[in-house]
Amino acid sequence: MIRTFGTAIVLAMLSLFAVTASADTWEQGRHYQKLDTPVPTASNGKIEVAEVFWYGCPHCYNFKPIIEAWEKQLPDDVDFVLLPAALNRSWAAHAQTFYALQSMGEQSRLHDALFDALAGEHRRLNTPDALADFVAEHGVDRAAFLKNYNSFGVNALMQKAQSKIRGARITGVPALIVNGKYRISGSDAGSYENMLKIADFLVEKERAAMAE
Repeated sequence: MIRTFGTAIVLAMLSLFAVTASADTWEQGRHYQKLDTPVPTASNGKIEVAEVFWYGCPHCYNFKPIIEAWEKQLPDDVDFVLLPAALNRSWAAHAQTFYALQSMGEQSRLHDALFDALAGEHRRLNTPDALADFVAEHGVDRAAFLKNYNSFGVNALMQKAQSKIRGARITGVPALIVNGKYRISGSDAGSYENMLKIADFLVEKERAAMAE
């Protein structure tokens, strides 16, 4: 079919409008998934958005500045939490490091450094000793870290987090769990920005349900 230049422009604009409109119409089962069985949340009285991530994931590394900017704009009734995934042995070591540092009050301070080392520089920090050496480079007591890393309390936190991740049927990262009821993946959402737009949509949905 032959179209005039003007007609082509109009059709292109209509196509762009259709894409934009559909992007703001988030469909369950297509853009996000509702969990068959909700998973527990730790955000009493608030709407929880949990990011499931791995320190060595390049996609999580690229998502990090985007979701951090989004987090700063969250209203008071939304609680953002991090859930390190342990989908294999090396991931488990990094997740355990997250909780060991958290128990020492050092997780926030070393969060960027761990991402830079594992996802940015691809350093092979896959054992407790290698991770202990790394955190010691950043001023954390090596022996205290290993003690916490191997502690019952950290293991309990690990098991609780992984149970939640399994319950949400998450097999890849980054992913979001909204209020223990919905799962958002990059593949379903189509982009990092859409993941957060869908999260905003679901937060509003939960806020409306709580107000009823």
